[in-house]
Amino acid sequence: MLKELVIAVQAYFRAHRFIQRHKLWKWILIPGFIYAVMFFAGIWLFWTSSGTFLDWLLNVVGIKRWLDAMNNSFLNFLFIFGTIMFQLILMFFYFSLFKYLFLIVGSPVFAYLSEKVESIIERKEYPITIGQLLKDILRGVKLALRNTVWQTVYTVSLLLLALVPVAGWISPLIAFMVECYYYGFSMMDYSAERHKLTPSQSVAFISQRRGLAIGNGMVFYLMHLLPVLGWVLAPAYAVIAATLSLYHQNDEP
Repeated sequence: MLKELVIAVQAYFRAHRFIQRHKLWKWILIPGFIYAVMFFAGIWLFWTSSGTFLDWLLNVVGIKRWLDAMNNSFLNFLFIFGTIMFQLILMFFYFSLFKYLFLIVGSPVFAYLSEKVESIIERKEYPITIGQLLKDILRGVKLALRNTVWQTVYTVSLLLLALVPVAGWISPLIAFMVECYYYGFSMMDYSAERHKLTPSQSVAFISQRRGLAIGNGMVFYLMHLLPVLGWVLAPAYAVIAATLSLYHQNDEP
């Protein structure tokens, strides 16, 4: 899996050269700016609402009253650290819901980009029809809903784990890896669909290459550490890198 992670990371650098060489910037910047605006608005909404939700939840279950009664500094430290871990996982969950919404909205552009990359590499055209485009969108919606359900199950489990002192401290890392896998999965599925794989076949195909999926999602999220520019470039770079990663790493298109 380590080799696949390296290939996935290198694919982003290849994607940058590919975009420059084939002048794909208009397909990068337009959806990128839309994504950046949605991302900024979503993060602002999350930070203004998550703290209130967490306070409400802790009051409902009575943890704050119990800690006040115990008056133990070590327990207070564990509680504060645990709430930070809890909020990080909550942020990943919120981000995943936002991500799937954008994947559904942007699926026509992402499907086209993935197809464009492969047509350039293989030097052949894939005919684009309204029927096929609608089919791609419907498939993307179905897979997004499927992944949302599974990721929700994992996230709820990790939220419960986060409440366990010490052991719960690793839960944000696990949540991050799960989030990376499912985003990379979505990016790689455009290629799987184009090669006529059914959704179940796509799940099996990508699970056998989970290092590529995790690596793709990991770089995507790390790009968000670069404000604005990273937000604009991340989505389209991810889909192009995912397509390139399925080809041999030394085959420069």
